[in-house]
Amino acid sequence: MRFTAFVFPLLACGVAGYFGYNLQIGDHGLKARADLERRKEVLEGELAGLTEVKNRLERDVALLRPESLDPDMLDERARAILNLVHPDDLVMLKRRQPVPEASPKR
Repeated sequence: MRFTAFVFPLLACGVAGYFGYNLQIGDHGLKARADLERRKEVLEGELAGLTEVKNRLERDVALLRPESLDPDMLDERARAILNLVHPDDLVMLKRRQPVPEASPKR
């Protein structure tokens, strides 16, 4: 009689400890949830950046459509792709800063 009275509470404490441990650290526990929340925030930021890029590309593509062709946009893209300029254009080149040479080793 004394043994069975001692076993049931011990078994109940073991089961409660098991579930408590898994609640905190398990694959679906509180720690995993916090990790998923942090990952969600990072991915939402990445999604916002990609959405902005997508909107910009859609705007650029819309300017190149035949029904709403923007001559300036067409000219800009053609010059960038072909690496050419119009004869009347003024081209300003940036002068690079000279790189200091390393002293020769003796």
